[in-house]
Amino acid sequence: MGTIRKILVPVDGSVNGCKAVDQAIYLASKFKAAMDFVYVASDINEDIPSNLVFDRIWAKLPADISANKHVERGEISETILKVADAQKSDMIIMGGRGLGVIKGSPIGSVSQKVVEESKIPVMVIK
Repeated sequence: MGTIRKILVPVDGSVNGCKAVDQAIYLASKFKAAMDFVYVASDINEDIPSNLVFDRIWAKLPADISANKHVERGEISETILKVADAQKSDMIIMGGRGLGVIKGSPIGSVSQKVVEESKIPVMVIK
């Protein structure tokens, strides 16, 4: 893996999503990387206003980290990958729901699809 200059963090307000934000901020500080946060509105989360999620993130962002917000609509994993490509991200850090091996993937269907289809490294936080 080359230098990490830009990290994409999909956000949804979930517990694992918040853990991913914390890990991404930590790595961005270490690498002096810029950050992009993307909230993908879909049928699943359409009642959660994106500003609630972004307000919490911006409250914990160090002043020396450059960050941008993106609000998109569409199929979640496809949209995450499109934003990663458009923003020329070097890495994706995201939360994984993970319903357990019995229910399928141990990390969650959205994160599993992003891991499988991404052209850049993906870190899934549980």
